[in-house]
Amino acid sequence: MTGAVTEPGPWQAARVVRLHEETPRATTIRLALERPALHRAGQHYVVRLTAPDGYTASRSYSVASAPSASGTIELTVERFDDGEVSTYLHDVLEVDDELEVRGPIGGWFVWDGTEPALLVGGGSGIVPLMSMLRLARATNRSDLVRLVVSARTFDDVYYRDEVFGPETSVVYTRVAPPNTVRPVGRLTAADLAGAHVHDATAYVCGSPSFCNAATDLLVEVGMPIDRIRVERFGPSG
Repeated sequence: MTGAVTEPGPWQAARVVRLHEETPRATTIRLALERPALHRAGQHYVVRLTAPDGYTASRSYSVASAPSASGTIELTVERFDDGEVSTYLHDVLEVDDELEVRGPIGGWFVWDGTEPALLVGGGSGIVPLMSMLRLARATNRSDLVRLVVSARTFDDVYYRDEVFGPETSVVYTRVAPPNTVRPVGRLTAADLAGAHVHDATAYVCGSPSFCNAATDLLVEVGMPIDRIRVERFGPSG
């Protein structure tokens, strides 16, 4: 087991040991790495598929699992109907199949579990933030983190079996479960002001429009711009 790194190693084989449906359009893939490397919460791996004719397609996926010496990682993949990689991972991949992966990658959007963090995620943007929340819980430092998640409906919330807790607030933008106190609607300054952690670094992940809006709201509630780290993503299959 190597230490945490920011530069990826060479391509390696990873065996699928579990597939778990998070939502109708998102699946978590647990992989056993041929050459384990201890990732940092917030990093990602590249997955590469190779066709019989030699054509390759690759996509980057954030690690959802907490840093661990187990030799396994979990990647959560959203399915895009016209995607080259995500459709294969959703429709074809089976347990005991092997994938080519490279990582872990990333040194900016990472949290090492020692300083206060405000985590703000929209939709599948929760994936790297879940690694951070899991790290906090695994090390008994949940006092350091607050997670605010924006989702369209309850069925669109990733990791429903564990994400809810005293550290987490969920903002429903279209339909909320019964007895939800907060009215349905987009993320507001009040949602973030209530979760604001003194001297925290904010980690914002989601679509470009979500990240731009969330960043503006964080500044509005008094978060210094130099303490806001953003990871934007766009549709990539």
